[in-house]
Amino acid sequence: MEKIINETKSVPEIYGDYCFDKTTLRQRVPKSVFKEFLEVQNGRKELTLSIAEVIANAMKDWAIEKGATHFTHWFQPLNGLTAEKHDSFISPIGDGQIIMEFSGKELIKGESDASSFPNGGLRSTFEARGYTAWDTTSPAFLKDDNTGITLYIPTAFVAYTGEALDKKVPLLRSMNAVEKQALRILKILGNNTSQHITTCLGAEQEYFLVEKNLFNKRLDLAHTGRTLFGAKPAKSQELRSHYYGTIEERVAAYMRELDFELWRLGIPSKTKHNEVAPNQFELAPVYSTSNVATDQNQLVMDTINKVAIRHDLVALLHEKPFADVNGSGKHNNWSLATDDGINLFDPGKNPKENAQFLIFVAAVIKAVDKYAPLLRLSTASASNDNRLGGHEAPPAIISIFLGDELETIFKKTDEKLETKSKMEIGVDSLPKLSMDITDRNRTSPFAFTGNKFEFRMPGSSQSTSTPNIMINTIMADVLKEFADELEGVEDKTKGIQKLISKTYKEHKRIIFSGNGYGEEWVEEAKERGLPNLKSTTDVIGTYITSETIELFGRHGVLSEGELISRYNIYAENYYNQIVTESAVMIKMAVQDIYPASNRYALELAEIIKKSSKILGEGFAVTQKELLTSILKNNAGLYNTAKKLEEKLEELNNLEDITLSVNFTKDQLLPLMKELRTHGDNLEGIVEHKMWPFPTYEELLFKL
Repeated sequence: MEKIINETKSVPEIYGDYCFDKTTLRQRVPKSVFKEFLEVQNGRKELTLSIAEVIANAMKDWAIEKGATHFTHWFQPLNGLTAEKHDSFISPIGDGQIIMEFSGKELIKGESDASSFPNGGLRSTFEARGYTAWDTTSPAFLKDDNTGITLYIPTAFVAYTGEALDKKVPLLRSMNAVEKQALRILKILGNNTSQHITTCLGAEQEYFLVEKNLFNKRLDLAHTGRTLFGAKPAKSQELRSHYYGTIEERVAAYMRELDFELWRLGIPSKTKHNEVAPNQFELAPVYSTSNVATDQNQLVMDTINKVAIRHDLVALLHEKPFADVNGSGKHNNWSLATDDGINLFDPGKNPKENAQFLIFVAAVIKAVDKYAPLLRLSTASASNDNRLGGHEAPPAIISIFLGDELETIFKKTDEKLETKSKMEIGVDSLPKLSMDITDRNRTSPFAFTGNKFEFRMPGSSQSTSTPNIMINTIMADVLKEFADELEGVEDKTKGIQKLISKTYKEHKRIIFSGNGYGEEWVEEAKERGLPNLKSTTDVIGTYITSETIELFGRHGVLSEGELISRYNIYAENYYNQIVTESAVMIKMAVQDIYPASNRYALELAEIIKKSSKILGEGFAVTQKELLTSILKNNAGLYNTAKKLEEKLEELNNLEDITLSVNFTKDQLLPLMKELRTHGDNLEGIVEHKMWPFPTYEELLFKL
């Protein structure tokens, strides 16, 4: 592969070299074509085949000049991964000759086997046809790996009958939905210049790095992405010595190559640093529109993995790869911006701008309170269940942090409403707000951070699509309620004042500025009536409630069938993940830990026998206690493994997915916890050189 490190080119010269962005397109097509393409991107025109032909030819020429031989429609099916089918540019013309071709039709639409991807019952096995459709708003790019250089075209994936089979289609629909309602609010506020609104996203990505040779010795890491056994190391993250510390040279070399790979793809990797846990790191890009940022985050995860292998490392993107240390999240920084440069969550420099700011913040407050289960649902998975509520991760309780100054302003609106005196907070009399109107509350799952909201619950391995689909849709719904109410009011100033005050009064229970990690918050949240949905099983049924179906149908984001399919797919994902982990635990316990501890027990028994014979039994008391502990835990390990195996057999007899999901949570997880306890106890006793796989000390402190 082409080397990108130690070359003579500067960063500006290589940045976007593998990205077919608007600048590249402008340079390669006639002005009239470029102008019409911009109209297509902004949703004002349909893409014609003639325009697509010109762009396809330009894209093909650009890719071939860079060494590309193939192209692929790149999409995001509901298995949480990305998918691609490579086709070469070659087209035979007879006499053993070829030309390199790529048509507008091939650019616009591709075809794949829809029945081979998760569809949750939307498609029958014999109904195979599915289509990929070019997302014109997300730039094409090149990937350079052992298959060669390939042109990747970001696409949506739909069934033959039009249902969404991916994560991108509903994301694009949700972006349209929130734009429609937000523009209504802006017009009510007197803004007739903004014509387009985009949802913006910045996704901070956390990950671990471990030695490749150590990773290969752990069956659990290889098959599940996390350690299913592992005793707490003597030193962990207590001293916080890793956080923001000096980046070790080997990791720095890895990060440097990672940056260059991302920059070449046009991904604005901005920040990198050590995280709190040993061997944990974070990467953060500059903001982009939600669908582009989601595409880029998928590429970030892929590139993190790819570059790690080159450095004899393995990247762990699992939400909780190690017990008793920090898990990894993907902080979802979300905002709304207009086409004329207005951030709708910017407090602004004058009262009129503040009125706009407060009404949109009020909408967030109501949306998060009213639809908290949907936000929790958007982050639900077996892996994220292990992370939420412990070691720097927010709890499963949804709350909003506003900061003292902003919360005080909303409290004043509430006080004015209750006393029925003249309100001083209105369109023309709002106070100026300071530039940084909040401190940061890193324990809050949904925090206002100056000009955006940071949703901290999403897991490190998940796509950002689902959280942003949920945020956009619930915001669209509340903004619709606001617009419906305000459009019928003559005095808009009083109407806005009343609406902001009423919204805060009815939904202030969701605002919490304290320590979200504290146990006392769990009790307080319960008193406030806030749901604490700890497990995926507590919330996954929300996909198919009548309220959810009506909400998503109202805004055209997901149909009833599409929601039911997602329930089936994500329930099955949860079930399969825990079943796989159970099977791996049984294998490791019976084939690795049990024999190793037995060998040590036999060695210890021989020592006891010989020392008792020479010195008397009184001198072997401690050895006997140790042997008893080993044998007791070993018996517990073996017996629990067998019980877990029996439960897996019972599970095979359940045909209903809901029953299966609840069974895995209620029957398998407790046995898995018990099995791990015995295994970790034995790790703390058995001689280190006899232990069958690398320990936490080795995995976390080797770089």
